[in-house]
Amino acid sequence: MIKIRIKVYFVSKIIFMKLFVKITLAGLLVFGCTHLWGQKQGQPIIDSLLQELSKQKEDTNKVNLLNDLSFDYRFTNSDEGLKCGQQALELSTKLKWGKGKAIANAKIGLNFFYKSEYDKAIECYDTSLKMFEDIGSKNGIAGVIGNIGNVYATEGHYAQALGYYFKALKMAEDIGNKNGIALHTGNIGNVYNSQSDFPKALEYYFKALTMEEEIGDKSLIARVTGNIGNVYQSVNDFPKALEYYFKALKMDEEIGDKNGIARVTGNIGTVYFKQRDYPKALEYYSTALKLDEEIGNKQYAAGIIGNIGEIYTSQENYSMAIIYEQKALKMDEEIGDKHTAAWQSVFIGHAYLSLATEVPLKAGAVIHGGEFSKTAFLCQAIDYLRQGLVISKEINAPDVMQDCYENLAKSYKLSGDYKKALESADNYRAIKDSVFSQENDKKIIQMGMKNEYDRQHLADSLKTDAKEKITHIQLQRQRSYTFMGISGILLLAGFSFFIAKERRKSEKLLLNILPVEVAAELKSKGVTKAKHFDQVTVLFTDFVNFTHASERMSPQALIDELHECFKAFDDITGKYDIEKIKTIGDAYLAVCGLPLADPKHAENIVRAAIEINAFMQARMAKMGNSTFAIRIGVHSGSVVAGIVGVKKFAYDIWGDTVNTAARMEQNSEAGRINISQTTFELLKDKFTCEYRGEITAKNKGDMKMYFVNG
Repeated sequence: MIKIRIKVYFVSKIIFMKLFVKITLAGLLVFGCTHLWGQKQGQPIIDSLLQELSKQKEDTNKVNLLNDLSFDYRFTNSDEGLKCGQQALELSTKLKWGKGKAIANAKIGLNFFYKSEYDKAIECYDTSLKMFEDIGSKNGIAGVIGNIGNVYATEGHYAQALGYYFKALKMAEDIGNKNGIALHTGNIGNVYNSQSDFPKALEYYFKALTMEEEIGDKSLIARVTGNIGNVYQSVNDFPKALEYYFKALKMDEEIGDKNGIARVTGNIGTVYFKQRDYPKALEYYSTALKLDEEIGNKQYAAGIIGNIGEIYTSQENYSMAIIYEQKALKMDEEIGDKHTAAWQSVFIGHAYLSLATEVPLKAGAVIHGGEFSKTAFLCQAIDYLRQGLVISKEINAPDVMQDCYENLAKSYKLSGDYKKALESADNYRAIKDSVFSQENDKKIIQMGMKNEYDRQHLADSLKTDAKEKITHIQLQRQRSYTFMGISGILLLAGFSFFIAKERRKSEKLLLNILPVEVAAELKSKGVTKAKHFDQVTVLFTDFVNFTHASERMSPQALIDELHECFKAFDDITGKYDIEKIKTIGDAYLAVCGLPLADPKHAENIVRAAIEINAFMQARMAKMGNSTFAIRIGVHSGSVVAGIVGVKKFAYDIWGDTVNTAARMEQNSEAGRINISQTTFELLKDKFTCEYRGEITAKNKGDMKMYFVNG
């Protein structure tokens, strides 16, 4: 049902989005402040700084106070933060103090970041970066680079974010800034967490935690500990998540960090929310909300209020859900958080839609002073969904637009406006395809890119090793010129032969893993770029009742049979210039038309499919229950192909074409080759095909399908 999907979307998208701001807080502290969080926080520290400011002369101390105020206003009032930052910039300019101007630009950028005005944030950070470079402040440069990484990470541009974080990390290492090293290491963990690469996230979080424990900064130890809890929450290891959250909470309470206490308390509430322990979730959310209101942190307070609304949504108490979600929306609008406001509008629209479709209507009843009727609820749903659509278009948020169109299509259909329902449904499908493509592109970039930092360290290591080897060889030569000249030559010749032999073995192995062109690019450049291919055909095979067959066969017999079958498939596909991609359990995936274009891509795939099917039919006739029946699916279209990862890497393909080929296989029959309408149009003059009609495919709707008969 929509409700459940939206609820999960809220937990994973919105709650995590708000957590991400908290997570990246460490990266935003690189410029520091003159105060300690354990002493005063929120409005009290702002009041204290304002009092000090009134006593200051027009000097650098006043610039520092204005910059501190700009930093502390970022949560509670970003507009005031911008004003203070601008005043600091003007006074620094008047005093001709370069460092003050650089810091002021960074603080202004930070406030734009919290207003979700990312282009302006980047503009200010770029200006700040140039100023720090002019005055030669490596700490400042590293700090701004890290903050630029924060912007890209928040926007979901993870490849760029990692590039900036690793660059900032290297600079911090070069200058021996342990705090900076720990901060940037933690932020790298944040990106991997955002990409759902949880092992990598934990690796970097634990590295950061070890460094913070050495430094003894309890505040940042608590932050990283909380982030580790976030990872365990993401994988639904709730006992571990609570273990780390409570550790972080204890540290925050020891140092009196109300902001940290509020964050972790809210996260604990989310764990109980996910466990459907709604009373405990409400208890912790209420505590977090009280702290946020006390500190004056409207952004987090709005998030918690929205979460409380989702608890009521989960309990199908839509009336209470709407009250809280409308309050959260109002706060999001006040603080200028357009992205969250857009999502919140979707949630309210969904709640009204649920009232119209899932709640029995009672004659004469009212809700929020309005008419309790299906028509009234649908009107409200449409109004809020359209509001969310307007905002999401303004900020170019396709993920929000997708949900708006989906729910609008249902709302218009229920209200009887079928023309608008159809328009919304068409827009939903179009934006869904776009979002799917963008997500795949992001994953390809993420998985295909090499770890710049690790690669640089490897390069440095290789250079050092090379120098040491050269020196060693020179010494050996000097010592052996008189007595071992001939032996040295023989040794070098043997060594060269050994190297050549090993190189041939390595190249053979590489070509067994990658296409020739991709392997050549990898060897020459050290990296390969993911590429888009417009005209390819994808083959998907699967064995029927494989699970049952595996139960009656010994493990070794099962593996031996799979090996024999897939070895035969490899031989067949090799005849037709088809690129085998991988096997997934008992499934076999191959593609024709890449990395080199092939005008006969569809024909080659179907000919190979016919041979594979014939091979399995003959094998079944010979071996009976000791082998398997096979289903085959084929679809033509475009894909993106590239290398996944940097360790145990693999050449892979992504895109809707792959998904559709899988659907063709799933809707095939034992011993049959099922092709899509697209593939049929390419082959109808070359093969005899049997039209099967329109068949419903999972997540695809009704699709025309054909069996290839010969």
